[in-house]
Amino acid sequence: MKTFGRRFHFTLRQRSLLCACSRLRIAISAAILGAALFNPLDAQEFKPFDHFLNISTRVLVGSGDDVAIAGFIVSGSEAKMVIICAIGPSLRGAGISNALQDPTLELHDSSGALIASNDNWKDTQQAEIQASDLAPADDHESAIVRTLSPGSYTAIMRGKAEASGIGLIEGYDLGSSTDSIFANISTRGLVGTGDNAMIGGLIVGGSGGGVNVVVARALGPSLSSAGVQNALQDPTLELHDQNGALIDSNDNWKDRQQALIERQNLAPADDREAALLDVVPAGAYTAIVRGKDDTTGVALVEFYNIR
Repeated sequence: MKTFGRRFHFTLRQRSLLCACSRLRIAISAAILGAALFNPLDAQEFKPFDHFLNISTRVLVGSGDDVAIAGFIVSGSEAKMVIICAIGPSLRGAGISNALQDPTLELHDSSGALIASNDNWKDTQQAEIQASDLAPADDHESAIVRTLSPGSYTAIMRGKAEASGIGLIEGYDLGSSTDSIFANISTRGLVGTGDNAMIGGLIVGGSGGGVNVVVARALGPSLSSAGVQNALQDPTLELHDQNGALIDSNDNWKDRQQALIERQNLAPADDREAALLDVVPAGAYTAIVRGKDDTTGVALVEFYNIR
């Protein structure tokens, strides 16, 4: 299992911290399961909170309603500089044979207005993108650098000339010192079988030695009410660490943690949808969305930063 936050490296001290925080996560998770009144925000009594450094989703990109649509929220009081990338051809180096060959990228604000767009990343903002040290590896890939006021935004990844294939849409925090954070990432895309599962990626910052309380969700049936014709009818969800180890999994969100998820006002609208609440230390994580019994359809994978 590969983690698709592409440029995260652990120091020896961070690895030791990761092991210690993993034990903390296990202890807190046990408290969550054993005490219905546990408030996940109490995790701050053990460690300070950190923030999301990177949010990404690897997804099968089709045409029409099956393009990849990533929504994210910048919360706080200050504007935040971010880079949004649409990666395709360079995924072949990770063993993805049907990688999207020429992705395009659009960034929209909460009203739906187009803020910026890009086809090949060197066409515009080449110097700014290179200065971020996050330039795509292939000239056909797309990137946008933008300073965003707090609010909600949507990034859309398509294949040029309606081509299809697996792509990676991602956002990096370029201004972690500001009083604003990535609070949420939601990506809608087509879930297939095998390598065509949807994979949401998350990197939690570690400079403060803290933890994050994260809610991950996999939505499918409730998308029908938003006009999605081919919604995945029964999604399943797995959460893995950067080594590929399974941390947690869920099929139907009411199976466990129901009270905790409802307390965060993040209960899925359909009982067949999946959700997890976990306390995680610094590191890279992946949430894998599949259809139960290898079913396929359009689904939404989400991460929420609870703090």
